[in-house]
Parts: sequence; structure tokens; C-alpha cells
Amino acid sequence: MESKIFSKQTSVDKHTFSSDYNVTVHRPVSPPHFCVAVAQFKMHAQPVFPHRCDGLDLRYALWMKRFHAGAEENQGLVVRDELAHTYGDVCRCDSQASSPESQAAFRTDGPCEDGAHSTRPKITTWEAGWNVTSAIQGIFVLGLPYALLQSGYMGLLLLVLAALICSYTGKILVSCLYEEDENGHSVRVRRTYEDIATACCRHICPYIGGMVVNAAQVVELVMTCILYLVVSSNLMCHSLFFLPLTPATCSAITFLILVPCMLIRDLRVLSRLSLFCSLAQFLITFIVIGYCLRQSSQWASRRLSAVVVDFDGFQVAVGVIIFSYTSQIYLPTLEESMTNRLDFNSMIDWTHILACVLKTAFSVVAFLTWGEETKEVITDNLPTALRMVVNLCLLAKALLSYPLPFYAAAEILQTGVLKLNSSAEGSERGTLLLRGSLLLLTLIMALCVPHFSLLMGLTGSVTGAAMTLLLPALFHLQLKWTQLDVSHRILDLLILLLGCFCSVSGVICSIKGMITAFEDK
Repeated sequence: MESKIFSKQTSVDKHTFSSDYNVTVHRPVSPPHFCVAVAQFKMHAQPVFPHRCDGLDLRYALWMKRFHAGAEENQGLVVRDELAHTYGDVCRCDSQASSPESQAAFRTDGPCEDGAHSTRPKITTWEAGWNVTSAIQGIFVLGLPYALLQSGYMGLLLLVLAALICSYTGKILVSCLYEEDENGHSVRVRRTYEDIATACCRHICPYIGGMVVNAAQVVELVMTCILYLVVSSNLMCHSLFFLPLTPATCSAITFLILVPCMLIRDLRVLSRLSLFCSLAQFLITFIVIGYCLRQSSQWASRRLSAVVVDFDGFQVAVGVIIFSYTSQIYLPTLEESMTNRLDFNSMIDWTHILACVLKTAFSVVAFLTWGEETKEVITDNLPTALRMVVNLCLLAKALLSYPLPFYAAAEILQTGVLKLNSSAEGSERGTLLLRGSLLLLTLIMALCVPHFSLLMGLTGSVTGAAMTLLLPALFHLQLKWTQLDVSHRILDLLILLLGCFCSVSGVICSIKGMITAFEDK
């Protein structure tokens, strides 16, 4: 009611009203922030002698009387306005946009006109889907047939369950960005993974949660960037074996190719790169599946193991399968940038269904073709000529995959850690310096860190399991406990336990591998 009355008066630039007080009100004032103006009015208004009010004065007096009569309600509005200032994302269009889990009749089809992040370029649902597909159709796919060999029939079940679990944790993570207002509509009050952690830890240690999440995200993303850099350099050496290129030269060439990543400023560019990355992945998948189908005469002799014999192998398989579906780090930013956020849930469902179908088909036909001879990276089983083609496609995919985690890590460092203001003078220079340093850091670590794959496994077991399974379930339980029924609470608790198992088992396997590597050396 207040906002409707207020909107009728916005055509007047300035008015002086006199009833019980003499006050000057400037308009337009945004309705959600008008409660602050009311509080200032109560503090600084001076009493004057009453006189007869005209119609406009009477409406204003009745409106102010309502504010005086509901002091507690005003206080609540001020608190909610402070929440908006804290998170910077409760703007007019967000108050009309439902969360992905809400069925409210509101819809946001364009960017916000208010708020600090109104100028962020928007992406379509398809573009968001390509980004998620690029994240979950990664190079891990090449290790799935070997994981199936290690886990037997349980591996097939894990391929399906992992897709369901990671899809669910992605959706509940984004739902934690929203809270219900007094009308029961979901309003986006948080922007990032860090904001969710800060909200959950506000009663214990307000800033520790956000710092821990930021550190875990940066470590995970930087390690992913280094992995893509290492893979790209190795693939270049193997694919261009007829040229006299040393590994260091290949790393330098890869570094120079990736230098333009410093200039990427929004998700629209990443969406186009992710499209080509996904096309390269589909091409690799279809080449391998096509070759395997031509060898179908050998399938009769292949059998999956009905029981799991090697527990260490099963732990490795669980890690490879679950972490091949991880995209949770990118989801808050992707969902914020979507033109229509109501499509987020369906986008997550379809991308994970597609990934599950392709990964299952790829793993099964590859295992049926090579059986016990299946190698850790399935391309090593291919004939030489076909292997070169696939390696070139993998090289293109690795190079196109690098910008997404690089951009995400740079954004977290810029906004969450270093608190660089993109609108401040000289911010462009600071941003380029930060991104150049990050790119150079990934190159140095790729060249200098010994046993990097084992170190990647160790950090990935901790940060990957935490960001994908542990924290989404934990935050969802803490922020939405009163809104969840018993079945959802039990499901979140089970995912929490699974995350703990993956973390502990992954750490044990990685440490054992590092000990073995150093002993052999």
C-alpha cells in the first residue's frame, strides 16, 4: 500500500508538507529505502502549530500516522534494508524474481535497474547450460572406463547416483541464496558462496566461514587451472611429436595461447568458449564410442565384476565418478547472470541427465571393448592414428576449458579477497595485474611442483568433496531447517556423510600414493 501511494507522488520534484511537523521530502525515493528516510524524519522533524490540511497533506499525514503507529514494523523494514545494503542484491527486480525452488508468479526477464551489479551482462539459459556442461563433461570422463573396471556393477550405479546427487546439491546451494519476504516470495539476498557461508557462521564467527570458503574455492580453481595447463602441455608434446619441442617449450606455447584469458570480463565470452569446449568433448566421445561399436564382436567375452575386490580401487572410482560432475563453485555466479532464473532448476536437471547418459554409454562400451586391458586414460587404448586425432581434440578442449576456472578464481580474488572496486580509478590496471600474476603462477606451479597429480588428488579430495557435497548439504540444513520436511533432512544428512567418506578416503589414498612415489624415488 505504501509503495502505491508513493508512486502517485513521484511526479512532484519537491514538496513541503505541514501537519504536526514541518518536513521537506525529496522524491523520488526508492520504496524499500524510504523507511530510512522515515527514521531520519522522526529524528530531525520540528513541531509547528497545526493548521487545516489539504487533500495531499491529509494523505501524507495519514501515511505518517501509520508509520508512527507501527514502530516495530518500521524497525523490521530498516533491518531488511540493512540486509539489502549488506549483500547488495536485493533490488526491485530481485524482489519480483522467485528462487528456482519457488513457484511464485513473478518473472525476471532482464537485468536489474538498481543495485551495484545491475550492469553485469546477462546470459540465456542455453548459455548457462553450456557453461555447466563444460564443467561436468571434463577430462575426468576419459578415466571413467577405468573407474568402471575398478568398481564393477557398483560403478554403473555410482554413475547415475552421482548425477542425481550433484544435481541436487547444486540446486540446494542456489536455494540458500534466497530468503522469503513477508509476502512469502523468495528474494535473492546473497550473491556468492562466501555470502552463504558468512550467513551460516554469523552467530559463531561472522567472517571465518566466508574466508574458509574463499580459500577452498581459490585452491580448487587454481589447481584445476594448473591441471589444464599440464594436460595441454603434455598433449601438445604427444600430438606434435614430429616437431623438436621440449616439454618446457610446449608449456611456454600453451602459456602464450592462454594470455588473452586476462581480457575476459563477462560470462558471455565464457559461454561461447564453453560451447566449443562441449563440442570438442562430444566429438571425442562419439569418436571413441564409434570405434568401440565397430569392435562389438569382442563384447561377448567382457563381464563386469559383480563384487568389488579392491577397496582402494573402489575409493579411486568413487572419487573420479563424483568429481566428474562438480560445477557447484560456478553456480551462484551463473544463476545470478541468467536472464530467467526460474529456468535454473530445469537447466541443471537436463545438463546432468545428458552428462549421465553420455558418461554411462561411453564407459560401458569402452569397457566392453577392452575389458581387463582398459587403461587409466582410455585414449591410450586407441590405435596410433586415431589417438592423434583424439589428442588434438583433447588439446583444444583443455585450452578452451582453462578460461572458466581462471575467470572464477580471478573474480573471487578480486572481489572477495582483495576487495578491488571495479568502478574505481585505475581498477583496470589492477585487474590486469592480478590476472597476469595468476596466469604466471599457474605456469610456474605446473613446471616446478613435483608429483603434481598426487598433490592435485590430495587438495581435490579435501576442497572438491567439501564444495560439492559437504558444504551445500550443511548450509541447506542450517539455513532452511524449519522449511524442510523429514525426508529432505535425512537426504541432506546422508549427503553430508557421503562427503565425509569421500574426503577421508581421498586423503588416505593420496597420502599413500605420495609415500609410494617418494619411496620409489
